[in-house]
Amino acid sequence: MENTALLIAIIQNAIDGIITIDDKGTIELINPAACALFDYEPNEVIGENIKILMPDPDKNQHDNFLYRYQATGKANIMGVGREVLGLRKDGTIFPFRLGLSEVQFSGRRIFTGFIHDLSKEKEAERKLKDYAAHLEELVEVRTMALKNTVKALQVAQDDLNVLLDKEKELGLLKSRFVSMASHEFRTPLTSIKLSASLIEKYAEPLKSESITKHVGKIKNAVGNLTTILNDFLSLEKLEAGKEEVNYVDFDLVKFSEEIAEEMQVMAKKNQHIIYLHSGIHSRVRLDQNLLKNCINNLITNAIKYSGENTFIDFNTEINETHCIITVKDNGIGIPEADQKHLFEAFFRAHNTGTIPGTGLGLNIVTRYAGLMNGSVNFKSEVNQGTLFTISFPNHE
Repeated sequence: MENTALLIAIIQNAIDGIITIDDKGTIELINPAACALFDYEPNEVIGENIKILMPDPDKNQHDNFLYRYQATGKANIMGVGREVLGLRKDGTIFPFRLGLSEVQFSGRRIFTGFIHDLSKEKEAERKLKDYAAHLEELVEVRTMALKNTVKALQVAQDDLNVLLDKEKELGLLKSRFVSMASHEFRTPLTSIKLSASLIEKYAEPLKSESITKHVGKIKNAVGNLTTILNDFLSLEKLEAGKEEVNYVDFDLVKFSEEIAEEMQVMAKKNQHIIYLHSGIHSRVRLDQNLLKNCINNLITNAIKYSGENTFIDFNTEINETHCIITVKDNGIGIPEADQKHLFEAFFRAHNTGTIPGTGLGLNIVTRYAGLMNGSVNFKSEVNQGTLFTISFPNHE
């Protein structure tokens, strides 16, 4: 009796559903867990055929299964278990795992079904499949978008290649034009300058101020055109990457004195270039041509943007760490709003008026200085003058 009571207690409190039927399929026992799964009370199903808990087509096939098993003694699912569908009282269908076993009791065959609800597992599986399908859709959409992007990039790349080819062609044309201009323009400019000098010489006995004045205008115009041509040639070489640095050791003081003497010839009436050097050392290691171009540009600007009867301070200094070159004038200065654009190519300050220039000089200066690992800085106030400073690391 104790064993029977224990068995009944186990069946009644089992988590999974348990149903027993006879060899006709009539339900003899159903535990609370099974009642909860199928939403029936025990008295509603006990004595009924098990088919009441089955949806089609299992309902129609169950009797044949029992007859075949009784006739042959063979059942593919006995003792194995499989996933099947159950029919609740309200007509809803749910999945569960069914395990079957056969017991001989009092000369009768009793079949016991062990039912484990798979609703949560199946719902989770369904959600997982839906999520996987959603991911596949996203992947497909993203893949298509990526393909379209790649295709668009390819088209853009092809267009860019065409533009680059055209740019190269334009670059070659520009280079050829600049080279042609260098040859074709320099020769007549040199001839004009020579002729002007001869006219000035031959006109000396006449002591004509008009002739001297107009010859001076011709020389200035030739000088301006030569400066413009040189600026464009320098810019073309920089843009093409053809400008190379040729470091040499030289005496900076002697070098600077020669520049000051040459530039003094270009100065306005009573403009004086004052050169001073600081420091006990005078030798540096830089590119003479690039440095001369930088200094010439700065002094030329100082001459252009300063008036007559002024001084232009040209200083050099060599200390333990740097070589420093400064050019200071007392000219028109640079408006504060223009200062941030000062080193941009073709930029000219708004207060330059009719003073000739290409707007390339300072751009070339800062790029030449950069090629020699130098830097360019300035301080300026309108009508108070400008101070430019070029600083190079000392290689000595």
